[in-house]
Amino acid sequence: MSDLPALRRFYAEELRAVSDIRSDALVRAFATVPREHYLGRGPWQILAPSEPGRGRYRTTEDDDPRHLYHNVLVAIDAARWLNNGQPAALALWIGALDLRDGERVVHIGCGLGYYSAILAEVVGATGHVTALEIDPVLAARARRNLAHLPHVEVREADGASCDFGPADALFVNAGAAHVSPIWLDALRVDGRLLVPLTVARDAAGHGGGGMLKVTRRRDGWPARFVSDVSIFPCIGARDAALNERLKEAFQTRNWHAVASLRRDHHDPTETCWLHGGDVCLSTAPGE
Repeated sequence: MSDLPALRRFYAEELRAVSDIRSDALVRAFATVPREHYLGRGPWQILAPSEPGRGRYRTTEDDDPRHLYHNVLVAIDAARWLNNGQPAALALWIGALDLRDGERVVHIGCGLGYYSAILAEVVGATGHVTALEIDPVLAARARRNLAHLPHVEVREADGASCDFGPADALFVNAGAAHVSPIWLDALRVDGRLLVPLTVARDAAGHGGGGMLKVTRRRDGWPARFVSDVSIFPCIGARDAALNERLKEAFQTRNWHAVASLRRDHHDPTETCWLHGGDVCLSTAPGE
C-alpha cells in the first residue's frame, strides 16, 4: 500500500500550482480528505481522453488508492458518463467561491460527497454544508459517506426548486441553462453563487459552456465567467428554449464581457448578453 498521507500532500500541492489556489485552507482540504472513502473500493474506472467522442474508460490494475491522487475523472456510473469531477477544475471553482471559516455553503449536485467534504473542511466545524443530490441512489451513498461530518447535511432534493435556507456560498455542480432566481434569493449580502451555464449537446443534456460567478451586493450583482466548463446536466435547470437562447449567446457574443446580473424588468439593450424576464446577464459594470 502507498504512503497515502504523502501522496495526498503532493496531490494538493500539484492542484495549488495547476489551479493557482490562493487559499491554504483549500490546499489543506485536498491534502486531508481521502478520495477513496467517497469513491469506494477499487479497482476504479479512470476516464482517458480519446478521439472521437467523449473518451474511454481504463480500469486501474489494482485497488491501491494511489490511482486516485492525480488530476483524473473517476467513474461513478460509466454507463451514464457520470464521473467524480476533475480535481484541478473543482479546485479552481471552489477557490473562486472565496470561502471563509464558519460560512454556510449549499452544494447542489453533490454526487458521492467528495467535494462536499472538501467544502466542509474549508469552512470548518463552525461552518455548515448542505449537500443536495436529486438521484436517490447517489444521495443515499453520499449520506453514508458524509455521516462522520456533523456539520454536513445531505438531502435528496432538486436543488433548482427546493428551499435550502440562506447561504454565504452556493455551488451548483451540474450544468444549467439559466440562473434560477431561487439561488439568487438564497444568497446573503456578499454571498457568492457559482453555476455552470451550459448548452446541451445531446438528448441527455450533456454539454459545455462557462462557469459563472455571481456576487450579491447591497447595490448590485457583479458577475463574471470564471472558466469554460463541460459537465453533467442539472436536471431541474434545463429548458429547451432557454438552451437555444444560451447557445446563441455563446455563439454570437463575447462571454468574457459579462460583468453583471440584472433582476429588474427592462427592455433588451445592447448591454444584454443574455436577456430574460427574471434574470439578465449584462455587459454593464456591476456595482
